[in-house]
Amino acid sequence: MTETATTEFEFQAEIAQLLHLLSHSLYQNKEIAIRELVSNASDAIDRFRHLALTDSDQNTDDLGIFLEPDSEKKVLTIRDNGVGMTHDELVKNLGTIAHSGSKEFLTKLAESDKKDEVSLIGQFGVGFYSAFMLADKVEVVTRSYQEDSGWKWTSDGSGKFTIEAEDGLERGTQIRLHLKDDMGEFSQKFRLKHILTEYSTFVPYPIKLDGEHVNEQKPIWVEPKSQVTDEQYKGFYHFLSKRSHEDPLWHLHLTADSPFQFHAVLFCPPTNMELMGFGKAEHGLSLCAKRILVQNNSRELLPEYLRFLHGLVDSADLPLNVSRQALQDNSVFRKIRNVLTKRVLSHLDKMGTSSADEYHKFYEQFGPVLREGVASDFENRDTLGKLLRFKSSHGDDRTAQVSLTDYVGRLSADQTQIYYHTGPDLKSLERSPNMEAFTSRGIEVLYLTDPVDEFVLNHLGQFEEKDLVSIDSAEVKLPDAAKKEDDEDESSEEKKDKSASPAGFERVVELVKEALGDQVEDVRKSDRLTTSACCLVSPEGAPSAQLQKVLAQASDEFPGFKRVFELNPTHPLVARLCELSGNGDHEAFIKSCGSQLFTNAMLMEGLVPDVHSTTDRITGFMEELAGTRSPIAGA
Repeated sequence: MTETATTEFEFQAEIAQLLHLLSHSLYQNKEIAIRELVSNASDAIDRFRHLALTDSDQNTDDLGIFLEPDSEKKVLTIRDNGVGMTHDELVKNLGTIAHSGSKEFLTKLAESDKKDEVSLIGQFGVGFYSAFMLADKVEVVTRSYQEDSGWKWTSDGSGKFTIEAEDGLERGTQIRLHLKDDMGEFSQKFRLKHILTEYSTFVPYPIKLDGEHVNEQKPIWVEPKSQVTDEQYKGFYHFLSKRSHEDPLWHLHLTADSPFQFHAVLFCPPTNMELMGFGKAEHGLSLCAKRILVQNNSRELLPEYLRFLHGLVDSADLPLNVSRQALQDNSVFRKIRNVLTKRVLSHLDKMGTSSADEYHKFYEQFGPVLREGVASDFENRDTLGKLLRFKSSHGDDRTAQVSLTDYVGRLSADQTQIYYHTGPDLKSLERSPNMEAFTSRGIEVLYLTDPVDEFVLNHLGQFEEKDLVSIDSAEVKLPDAAKKEDDEDESSEEKKDKSASPAGFERVVELVKEALGDQVEDVRKSDRLTTSACCLVSPEGAPSAQLQKVLAQASDEFPGFKRVFELNPTHPLVARLCELSGNGDHEAFIKSCGSQLFTNAMLMEGLVPDVHSTTDRITGFMEELAGTRSPIAGA
């Protein structure tokens, strides 16, 4: 020992602030403090068992957690015979931000609208401080397995704590809660037993309350599925997730015996905390070898896009004494990861087919995370493609979710592409000129209002040998049957009129090209428009306009792609311009109209044209119509 006298320390400012919040009854559900302290005791035993694997001198018999209430003195002692703490570890673990996570906790608490959200406790490693919700004085008496004597840490939560030497201690940690006057219920055995049964049933070590074993439930992951009740699954989820206020959306109980053995229970929470602004989820799974904890928060057991799952995996084929690097290099570990991933995706695929409403609830929460896998998991990309959902032009319900499998099942025999359209909202997509060719032919189009969806489809590339193509792309190939049906509905005279451009159209195209200059890749006749005067088309190999807009917002250095400007020769305005093109005096007017049509097409796609030239041109048109200025030259 290096310290003998009592030494006083001050908490860091954030911890002092945290203690003030907790001690002033921030949380109504104060029993959560018991859950957190028991969980910490379990962690201390986990660490000791792991250390004992490499130290044969350490005795792992009779490990457990013991609660000893004294109702007369209103003192509750929670002790364990785990790893214990040294003097320096007491200072580091109970007094600094780096180990308590209190700064992040306070930040998230300030951002949360639910000030009574008890699940925040424990998520950032601040569970120990919940003791001050119950006690006006807390003592931590501990002896590390590395030392022969121990220490006593004391604080009243006012901003300071003391540490002094303490002899005659057994290995482990005791937390003595000197309960507040109105917290006497937490020294009553019946009250404590209820709390332990609700929150700590699945702690993997015996919990004894005044000598009574209160958590005799066997680990459910090694039990046959037929013998595990829904309540047991829910209880295990509450224990793993520390979310006792909610039940899982679904669970998956897995067992494999050959060529390697493992048991697993995975849970999907009902809400995605990432959507609530809590940052990226970092759940991870608990990894056990022969029922002994090897790793907490083992994030390598599932790919990143399944990070929202809670669970536990236990394998008899994993070595007990392994490092994180050794696990990653272990072939059994890699095979377990592969099996887990495929089983989860298979479960979701079946859910999407047989329980559409249930899958809808899941996808609304976790679809944004799941679709990340399309870009990162090439091996499972086809399965992930089946799990994607989009809105669609099919049917009358624009809020319905459509799978790519649904879409392909409705294709005509000669349709070789899956069409999608991107834009800021459904109304804009439905009114887009580019939709005309598809709407008139009854061809289904997927609506993508989230720019990330286009990234996903670009990575997917194909689905069931059908290319995924944006409808504003030059690569669009309409089905032959749709074209043939159009031909059958038209007389030979109508076909002739439609195929032939009106006199003067080529001259109009030339003039519009001159007016737009390098703003466009090309100006040409449109074969896709039916009622609109014009539209913008992305050249071959270029992303859609919506995706280009997102990329431009993300980086000022994004060069962008020039668009192809298409004119509909059958539109009355374009036809009239063709008539005027025979007289050179009308060229300025035709160019001005071409520029405004290009501006209109940009606005329809949510793009921002040059404001000054646009407003000047519109003002000129209005002044001419109002008779307050001379007509545009030649008009």
